[in-house]
Amino acid sequence: MGGAAGKILATFEDVVGIALPVRVRAWDGSQAGPTDSPARVTFRNRRALRRVLWSPNELGVARAYVSGDLEVDGDIYALLDVPDLVERIGAHRSRETGLRTLARAGGTFVRLGAVGPPPKPPTVEMRGRRGLRHTRARDAASVTHHYDVGNEFYRLFLGPTMVYSCAYWSPGAATLEDAQAAKNEVVCRKLGLRPGMRLLDVGCGWGSMVLHAARHHGVDAVGITLSGEQLELARRRVADAGLSDRVEIRQQDYRELDDAPYDAISSIGMSEHVGVSRLVDYAGILHDHLRPGGRLLNHAIASVKPLPDTPSRAPSFIDRYVFPDGEILPVSAVVDALERGGLEIRDTESLREHYALTLRAWVASLRESYDRAVDLVGAERARTWLLYLAASALGFEYPYRLSVHQVLAVRPDASGASGMARTRDGWYRDDPGHGRDRP
Repeated sequence: MGGAAGKILATFEDVVGIALPVRVRAWDGSQAGPTDSPARVTFRNRRALRRVLWSPNELGVARAYVSGDLEVDGDIYALLDVPDLVERIGAHRSRETGLRTLARAGGTFVRLGAVGPPPKPPTVEMRGRRGLRHTRARDAASVTHHYDVGNEFYRLFLGPTMVYSCAYWSPGAATLEDAQAAKNEVVCRKLGLRPGMRLLDVGCGWGSMVLHAARHHGVDAVGITLSGEQLELARRRVADAGLSDRVEIRQQDYRELDDAPYDAISSIGMSEHVGVSRLVDYAGILHDHLRPGGRLLNHAIASVKPLPDTPSRAPSFIDRYVFPDGEILPVSAVVDALERGGLEIRDTESLREHYALTLRAWVASLRESYDRAVDLVGAERARTWLLYLAASALGFEYPYRLSVHQVLAVRPDASGASGMARTRDGWYRDDPGHGRDRP
């Protein structure tokens, strides 16, 4: 394999330990790799290699792509769909062998001209955070980085529902909009919502859950968010729906809640932002805001691996570009925190395959509107989101990587009664109180 492309491809294959199904093109016009590959990668300049040389992990490659120094054409899934790619980077070898492999890679990049100081990271990368994680101020800054980039940008791939969490692809759900409505309905049914109840939605996003619950289940609802742009649009949607007398949207941290009790609480895609160090406190606050017999549904992405004894401090693409300070925990850690917070776990349901379908739908929508996305948020952020959503879809399609769980919990009353139906079927009946248990 002649030219820079052949050397680059051979180097990456040496690092990961397998042949890569990609076609590589380099700045010198050389090409290498299978000619029929659905994925094509172009190293536009030597700076792309310099980014990898200074950060020989996922962050270096991500910086090269987000900055535009590295371009991807064709099927991005084919490029990312290399079994256990991250784990393969040196992990299947001894430390000594891995260091020798990285040294060979570094030598090749230097000979190709990847020398010089570390390139400046893309402008959309979040850096320079100080202080303890998950303080109110730092959490607010993280939310601003992620969500306050323009409601119209999110609408491009979320669609009219503006639901930014896993949909529920029930048999009757033909579209993403159908599946998101089905998810909101599943949550409402599990919570046993009835007219006149008071619902709290923590991390309410653009208000879709509280709107659904008020329209279809007759509740009075409060949604809280830290995002200014979500607040503005959610309030407008509530007003347009004629529900301002029954739905309130606040810009508020969960640690500032002071208006208990609620009959039910939904926490959808929120606890990932709370952090393992504060999750028990979070559960305790929600417990204290539930009336006895009230239910909590926690819907969150979950890692399928146990928490390491020593958390990694290595910077990652997700932390720097997508979810600053986000923490994906095993469902066991979430269950433990809810129980230590005083709640009784009643059920947990995995929606892993549902999220893979949801993410594929988001990627398709973003691709269809990609030029508009670039106009709205710039090329760097558009590339960030395409990479993030596509990689996440694959993460949920394979077992033992990522999952998403709905954990249903209750605050029992003084006698120990849960007030819940004895079987799951009872949760989905028109009368949520059918067949209630006593201890």
